[in-house]
Amino acid sequence: MPLPAGEIAAGVRARELRAVDVVAAALERIERADPELCAFVEVWHEEALRRAGELDARLGRRAGNVPRKEDALPLAGVPIAVKGRHGLRAAEPLLAAGCVAVGATSVPGPGTPWQTWGLGARGRTVNPWRADRTPGGSSAGAAVAVAAGLVPLATGSDGAGSVRIPAAWCGVTGLKTTAGRLPSGDRTGLAVQGVLARSASDAASWWRVVSQEPVPAGTPLPVTAAWSSDLGFAGPDPEPVALARAAVERLAAAGVVRLVRPRAPLRLMDPGPAWLALRTRGADPGEAHRVRAENDRRLAGLFADAELLLTPTTPTAPHGHDGPGDRYSTSLTWAFNLSGHPALSVPAGFGGDGCPAGLHLVAPHGREALLLAVAREAEVRTGS
Repeated sequence: MPLPAGEIAAGVRARELRAVDVVAAALERIERADPELCAFVEVWHEEALRRAGELDARLGRRAGNVPRKEDALPLAGVPIAVKGRHGLRAAEPLLAAGCVAVGATSVPGPGTPWQTWGLGARGRTVNPWRADRTPGGSSAGAAVAVAAGLVPLATGSDGAGSVRIPAAWCGVTGLKTTAGRLPSGDRTGLAVQGVLARSASDAASWWRVVSQEPVPAGTPLPVTAAWSSDLGFAGPDPEPVALARAAVERLAAAGVVRLVRPRAPLRLMDPGPAWLALRTRGADPGEAHRVRAENDRRLAGLFADAELLLTPTTPTAPHGHDGPGDRYSTSLTWAFNLSGHPALSVPAGFGGDGCPAGLHLVAPHGREALLLAVAREAEVRTGS
C-alpha cells in the first residue's frame, strides 16, 4: 500500500525518499493488479519515471540552499492517476505541486445508458471488494486505483455523483467541489472537479493545492448536523440507510457532530427530471430552474439550522455488471449537482454482500474545508 500523500511529499522534499522509487513502486503495483482490476486505460510508465527523475534532480540541486517559495512542492513525488485520457488539464495544479501522473483511469465505455461502471484497457473495471460488482462511476477506475492502493490520489469529476458513488462503493473518500469554484468545461455547470483519496488528509492535500485555501487544523467540534435518510423523495434500500445512520451515531458518540432537528423536515423536490432537462439539448429549462430555485430555498432553510446535512451516499449496494436496472444510483447525490453544494462521501462500513457503503456529507456553498476537517476528525476519533 502507498504511504499517505503528505508523508510521501515530506519524505521526497527531505530527500529521505526518491520520487523515482516511489513512482516505480506505484507502477509495479499497477502492473501486478491491473490485469484483474482494469482500472487504467493508459499507463505512462516511461514518462512518469522521467518526470520523477527530473523532480529528484531539481530537489538535489536545491540541497543546501534556502528553498524558494515557488519550490515548496507540497505534493512532491506523489503518484496520481487522472480520470480518463483527457484528464491531464484538470491535473495541472497537482503536477505543478510536484505530483507525478502515472496513468489515465477507466470511465464508462461508449454506448451505455448507465454510468456506474468503467472500461479499462483490458476489459470491464471491477469492484476491488467483489469482482462481480461494479465500482460505480463515472470515476470508476479512479476509485478502484485508490481503493486497491495503487495510488494515494486520483482526480475525478462529478456531474451527478460520479465521484461520490464510486467512493462509497469502493470504500474511499470522495469530494465533489462547489459549482464554479474550480474550472469546468461542462456547459450545464452540473459537472465539477473532485478527488478520490485513501483518507480525508490526502483529500485535504488535494484541496489545498487546487484551491489555494487552507483546511483548518482545529475546527470547533461538535459540528451541528441534520440527518435525512431519503431527502424526502429517494426511497433508498434499508441496508445503506442503516449503515450510514450507524456511521452518524459513531460520529455523534465521538463528539464530531451534534445532531439537530431542523425547524422543517427536509423534503426536496425530486431533482431527476430537472437534471435530465438541463442535460438534454433543446429541452425547456423553465421547469428545471423552478425545481432548482425551490430546492435551493429548502436547503437554505436547513443550513440556517445546521452546518451539515448527512445522508446515505447511495440508495443501493453496488450492482452487477449487467447494470442497475430501473434504480437511479444518483438519487441521493444529483440534487447537489443541481444546487451546487459541496459534498463528500466517507466510508460507512460494509453490507452483507461484503461491499462498502458510504456516508454523504453536504455543506453550504464554499465550505469544502469544513467537510474535510470533519472527515479528518472522524478518522482520528473513530478510526474509520
